[in-house]
Amino acid sequence: MELVEGKWRSGGVDLLVLAGQYGTPLYVYDGNTIISQYRRLKGAFAGIDVGIKYACKALNNPNVLTLLRREGAGIDAVSFQEIELALHAGFSPGDILFTPNCVSIEEYRAAVERGVRINIDNISVLDRFGHEYGARVPVCIRVNPHIYAGGSHHLQTGHIDSKFGISIHQMRHVHRIVSSHGMKVDGLHMHTGSDILEPEVFLRGAELLYETAKDFPDLRFIDLGSGFKVPYKEGDVTTDIARLGDAISRSFSSFCSSYGRPLELWFEPGKFLVSGAGVLLVKVNVVKQTTATLFAGVDSGQNHLIRPMFYDAYHGIVNISNPEGSPRIYSVVGYICETDTLGYDRKLNEVREGDVLAILNAGAYGYSMSNNYNARPRPAEILVVNERAFLIRKRESFEDLMRNVLDAGL
Repeated sequence: MELVEGKWRSGGVDLLVLAGQYGTPLYVYDGNTIISQYRRLKGAFAGIDVGIKYACKALNNPNVLTLLRREGAGIDAVSFQEIELALHAGFSPGDILFTPNCVSIEEYRAAVERGVRINIDNISVLDRFGHEYGARVPVCIRVNPHIYAGGSHHLQTGHIDSKFGISIHQMRHVHRIVSSHGMKVDGLHMHTGSDILEPEVFLRGAELLYETAKDFPDLRFIDLGSGFKVPYKEGDVTTDIARLGDAISRSFSSFCSSYGRPLELWFEPGKFLVSGAGVLLVKVNVVKQTTATLFAGVDSGQNHLIRPMFYDAYHGIVNISNPEGSPRIYSVVGYICETDTLGYDRKLNEVREGDVLAILNAGAYGYSMSNNYNARPRPAEILVVNERAFLIRKRESFEDLMRNVLDAGL
């Protein structure tokens, strides 16, 4: 988002014009930013066969998936429904890695029928899967490296108390199962969490996978997950992608030499690709002065952007209707009958009723985690590509809320 001649734009398109045309709340994504982030990550690993599997749980609109497919990305899917979305967007089954958690064996069977790659993070599932498929369906093993890393504790997935992955200390058991069923393991995977700054965290996990890989002769790839830190406010420290790429490339090249042949190196970015590309436009319904606080109450809330309440996440907020207004301190709150503060004590250009605010970094886990709490419909979505705005999801209506409701005749 940039201020050009007194107007805030995303991807070259005037955001106030979009708000006027499509109403608020409104999600707007800059497709060129998504592409730029993808190319930046892809280009950071010199001399390595890198596969980028987009973690589509971050933002799963099929139009966004199509944009990334055209760039050469694959998909990291965590549910059968995400598999279906990826296939609908034109991805080939071999470009989709299915990495679920605590799902039924029936969901694995459905994924096998679709022909996607299977990633297993549970010993009992591995045993049952091996009994059914043996060597006919190769699998990837998700390893829990017992590395405590990431931002909020909600985002840390590689520590000893995490539900994700098979413990690095249970590999002997894994080998017994693989051997007894004649299974073929073609990948090793880990994901330690989100908002990771230091390449050393990835290197520590990578070294564990390299050591584990020595006992799996049929590997095609090593998957280091993701978790790259993106900026949320001015001056934020972020993951140095160039430094990470250099360190991991050297480490991985050395491993491949010792392994005896080159493998593919995979990453699964979600937030890194789409977070900064998205803004949520909201209209100010009321400006409310209390004895302690000046509130700007908007036509959205935690039903459309739950991260501030769920993760205590910071999202920048800009008054795009009054770029020259005198700054004042506001708490921006939603219209949900629940505490749903989107931003505490923010310095904004004077906010007036009817103004449009832009909530930044809304591309990741915004719409995809939205809901219909208080019977509120979800917003429309806009994708901007090459300065053209495309409506990629209509705003929900009351009819949408009632679509699956049946009359019991009471």
